[in-house]
Amino acid sequence: MLSVFGITMGSASLIILLSVFNGFEDILRDLMGVYKPDLHVSVKEGKVFSINDEKLKALGKVKGVIAYSKILEEIALFEYDGVQNIGNIKGVDEQFLSVSSLDSTIQRGSFSLGNKSGSQMGVVGATIEHTLQIRTMQSKPITVYMPKRGETKMSLTKKPFDKKEIFPTGVFSVRQVDYDNTVISNLKFVQELLSYKKGECSAIEIKTDPSFNQVHIQNQILQILGDDFAVKNRFQQDEAFFKIANMEKWVGFLIFAFTLVLVAFNMIGALWMLVLEKRKDIANLKAMGASDALVRNIFLTEGALLSGIGVFIGTLLAVVLCVSQQQFGWVKLQNDGATFLITAYPVSMHFFDILIVIITVLVIGITASVLPARRAARIKSLVRED
Repeated sequence: MLSVFGITMGSASLIILLSVFNGFEDILRDLMGVYKPDLHVSVKEGKVFSINDEKLKALGKVKGVIAYSKILEEIALFEYDGVQNIGNIKGVDEQFLSVSSLDSTIQRGSFSLGNKSGSQMGVVGATIEHTLQIRTMQSKPITVYMPKRGETKMSLTKKPFDKKEIFPTGVFSVRQVDYDNTVISNLKFVQELLSYKKGECSAIEIKTDPSFNQVHIQNQILQILGDDFAVKNRFQQDEAFFKIANMEKWVGFLIFAFTLVLVAFNMIGALWMLVLEKRKDIANLKAMGASDALVRNIFLTEGALLSGIGVFIGTLLAVVLCVSQQQFGWVKLQNDGATFLITAYPVSMHFFDILIVIITVLVIGITASVLPARRAARIKSLVRED
């Protein structure tokens, strides 16, 4: 019973641990999905590129492509009411909201990128708002400074920067510092600021239909644009982040699996005592013709049964606890959501993770029963009684 209890708690803990990691990963993926497109097209060499209308039309006709938007993004210096900070400026065309749902993250104001009374408008990220102390309801513009292209020498007579003004109309937040450190405005405005006069852009963001094969869409886009371009899906756009998150998840799994190895010593002790207790019965079985392999398999099966019962109960317990957490959020995060996007620990159960836990526990249990099984097989058919 102690062995089964240890395996039950160990397997339940493993499933819950993996489910919590999955929950956080899903939340971050959803948050990043608001800012990152389904597919991101960029040039392999250089920062910007030009694309003709024929290729753009061909791009829009690819099956599975819902919408696309031209993007121009660059690092800039921002100044507001005497406060300066470096961030990203992102120019987007009128199709941007068909590709992105960034307007759903507006916390204050509205998502307006047009030109009003001769003044360019834009939305700012929460990080920019905080560092520049922007007050969106006041009619003060943000000054954007950009180094002049082609200027290689400093001059006392020429200004080294181009500058333009943007009036903030809203504040968005995707709860990611790198993304919230961005000012979004009209594509033509940013092209003028960067002195690009041939319709250059740094990327094309694409929204795809989830019912279509995304890899097939990527290949079709590459056929249209050529090998000089790279087409990345959402995972490939943040490959390093997802790899680190996945690594943390499986490192945690290995640590908990090691505790299961320690729990397995209870099983070894229990089976070993069982072998000593059943010496006469084993001898009688051998006298009746039982082979060493049969006796060994009996105790291997015993270990598999203990592991199987434990992992079965542990899986049921983990599923009940995870579903309960999803429905009621019993286990809360610190500050009760004051500084976090969510108030309770998120959980997301994946069948593959549960299968991995079941296989791991069964392997550990059967391996732990090998030594007692081999000891039982060495007992002779005739036992001398003192």
